Amino acid sequence: QVVESGGGLVQPGGSLRLSCTASKFSLNNLAIGWFRQAPGKEREGVSCISSSDGTPYYADSVKGRFAISRDNAKNTVYLQMNSLKSEDAAIYYCTADLICLPVTMKLTADAWGQGTQVTVSS
Repeated sequence: QVVESGGGLVQPGGSLRLSCTASKFSLNNLAIGWFRQAPGKEREGVSCISSSDGTPYYADSVKGRFAISRDNAKNTVYLQMNSLKSEDAAIYYCTADLICLPVTMKLTADAWGQGTQVTVSS
């Protein structure tokens, strides 16, 4: 099971860095993706990093503002979120149950942890 952390309250235009880690298995050779779900909306894919060469994918809504990366030594995948907008507010989830391609990301299983809450408000 993966565990998300790093959410919080931030003003519009601010930044947050989310972390995704696992205690019982290595993330290093897995594709990892970030999804988010806002109240009343469907869960949507935000970004993912491929298992092979680390190629990232970003949804159009976050392209140029978010950056995904991994630190193999820490068994952690990060989502750096800059220039946050009110519409970025959601619960963010990470998962290893996905296919990550340069042009899309697709879930392969619908199993989620608790996520981490991101609130963007002045």
